[in-house]
Amino acid sequence: MLLAAVYALGFHAWLPTRMPDPANDRAVADVLRAEAQAGDVVFLHPWWTERARAFVPAGLPVVGYLNDEGDPLEAHPRIWVLDQPGLPRAGNAAFERSFGPHREALGPARTLGPYRLTLYRNDLYRPTLFSATDALASGQVQVYVEQPTGERTLCPSDGRAYRCPVGRDLRVAAEWHELFYKPERCLWMHPPGGAAKLVVEFPSVPAGRVRLQAGIAWEYAWMHGPDLRPLAAVAEDLATGKGLARVDLTPGMEGFHSADGVLTSAAPVRVWTQADSERLRDACVGLRVLGPSSAEGP
Repeated sequence: MLLAAVYALGFHAWLPTRMPDPANDRAVADVLRAEAQAGDVVFLHPWWTERARAFVPAGLPVVGYLNDEGDPLEAHPRIWVLDQPGLPRAGNAAFERSFGPHREALGPARTLGPYRLTLYRNDLYRPTLFSATDALASGQVQVYVEQPTGERTLCPSDGRAYRCPVGRDLRVAAEWHELFYKPERCLWMHPPGGAAKLVVEFPSVPAGRVRLQAGIAWEYAWMHGPDLRPLAAVAEDLATGKGLARVDLTPGMEGFHSADGVLTSAAPVRVWTQADSERLRDACVGLRVLGPSSAEGP
């Protein structure tokens, strides 16, 4: 016990020597303010170096969450890695193995006190040609509950969400939710239950690679039980009536799961969710159309 106490005291005396001070914070902020460009992102390593969120310039997104090393960050052509390599258990080697592929440093790392700041080119970047969360705010969408018979009940907008006047509190809204530790901005689309579908129609979606994503929010994703049912999220081309992509979430599937399709020409597209039982099926859905990536091809 005495040895453990001595070790603990030594560790607490040593740790402040690895921590940044306000001057270091200002130095990082000054570089980012002077050199960051539209579309850039700041990536924290280790992910729990959360103090950076307090001084990164406003408007520059910050990414840091458990197991974030494999995030393609495909919405960002350049990545600023803000690193504290001297922290205990930082996992630098594992980070390099996961983060390094398809990224290239655009210059030497800058040492700013205990911080290390490195700018990378992200070859996994795909320009976003269409985003369902952005399109929802335009007001040019139609939301409804569709029965198996084809009967539709429209869900009008109250300025914040599209609310459906049937059954439980059904709505469609663009919201932030955490899906297996990762914050995602997605469409809240809790299914109505039974064979009915909650549907969002987008009148004009550009051609390109369609990426449909879906996940169950809260702790409900990992739950199992005989009363829980799979949830389907589907994107369809209304011009041809064909399915573009489908994600099926069975009980216990955590995270944001993806399926890709191709829209060969601009067309109206609809997205819907359905689950035989709506209990604990708090669904978040994303739909984007992506341009080509230099690393992955069109």
